[in-house]
Amino acid sequence: MTLFIHLYCVVWIMLLTVYCSTTGQGLPNGLNVVSVAPIEVPNESMYPRFAEPIPNVTVTVGRDALLACVVDNLRGFKVAWVRMDTQTILSIHHNIITQNPRISLSYNDHRSWYLHIKNVQEVDRGWYMCQVNTDPMRSRKGYLQVVVPPSIIDNMTSTDMVVREGTDVTLVCQASGYPEPYVMWRREDGQDFNYNGDSVGVVDGETLTITKVSRLHMGAYLCIASNGVPPSISKRIMLMVQFPPMLSIPNQLEGAYIGQDVTLECHTEAFPSSINYWTTDRGDMIISGGKYEAFPVDSGYNKFMMLKIRNITKEDFGSYKCIAKNSLGETDGIIKLDEIPAPPSAFTTTQKSILDNQTIRKKGQPQIVQTNDAVSSTFQGVAFGEQIRDFDFYEEENIATEPKLGKLLYALLLYHLINVTLQLRS
Repeated sequence: MTLFIHLYCVVWIMLLTVYCSTTGQGLPNGLNVVSVAPIEVPNESMYPRFAEPIPNVTVTVGRDALLACVVDNLRGFKVAWVRMDTQTILSIHHNIITQNPRISLSYNDHRSWYLHIKNVQEVDRGWYMCQVNTDPMRSRKGYLQVVVPPSIIDNMTSTDMVVREGTDVTLVCQASGYPEPYVMWRREDGQDFNYNGDSVGVVDGETLTITKVSRLHMGAYLCIASNGVPPSISKRIMLMVQFPPMLSIPNQLEGAYIGQDVTLECHTEAFPSSINYWTTDRGDMIISGGKYEAFPVDSGYNKFMMLKIRNITKEDFGSYKCIAKNSLGETDGIIKLDEIPAPPSAFTTTQKSILDNQTIRKKGQPQIVQTNDAVSSTFQGVAFGEQIRDFDFYEEENIATEPKLGKLLYALLLYHLINVTLQLRS
């Protein structure tokens, strides 16, 4: 009966060994995983020995990994590869045990044994053991590190946002990868921006919170994730700040003379983009074409409204209104166009001939004779009316009187001197 029980136990042990070797399952209690019985060698120098440690390997997910085990003096012993954390038998000597199709084995000169893992995944990260079926079992282990480049988790990251000016806004950016990615924010244009009272170029962290957002914050922001595993990745998030139109006028009073072309200008800021147009002082909308040319110049939320009026007549003088409207409000500004005297270059032929025969003299100063070109260069724009009042105009015949009187006085003085000399000699 005892013999029968002993044979029964031996059969079960053999079946268990065969099962583990064909399914890749580990043996319990840390037993030697090689499917052959340990070999006892009386002399220690006859035992196999590992020529070098198994180097740790770092590989990017999706690439191939290679683990090397070098054993000297292997003789009739066998080498096995084991996944330590799961106690899974991967290979025994020349045979692949695991059912994982990504794992293969190669060897060289009965000394070097290589474990190949194709298309490495994160689940492959961990310790791997190379063991020899000595008694006691000898082994070396190496770590396979699997790194993953960063990626943005779209469903946990902010998209383009539209907010009202003066409110608080928070942008969120979640990233995954191994090691854990580092996340930072910056403007796409590289400009600094106001962040809680400070002017900064970069903000660290997964969240970007801006208090009392203003139109100056409007623009594209980049969420950048990196972890030392190339490539880094970024996501572009557009921040749009809504506000009603605001208008400024560089020159509220413009002057022009009849026949001149003049351009009126208004500057507006608005988001959403405003509808801009011009009206006369009678409230009539000005349509571009013919006498008028209205053209805007856009620069982000800024717009420059230009109105060119050609060949001005008396009827064109008056007030012009520039108007800007969007869904949040409207605003307007008024520019007054007044008539000014035309400069000499704009005079008629008759006026030019009169001016050519005139001399300009500053009030209270000696006469100054100027050519028509000098007059033209002096009298420009609005100042012409003021300057021309400071001058008196005399006919050329009056100007010619002074040289004649001077010659007469000189002749009289000379005659007097001659008489005096003759009297002294006599």
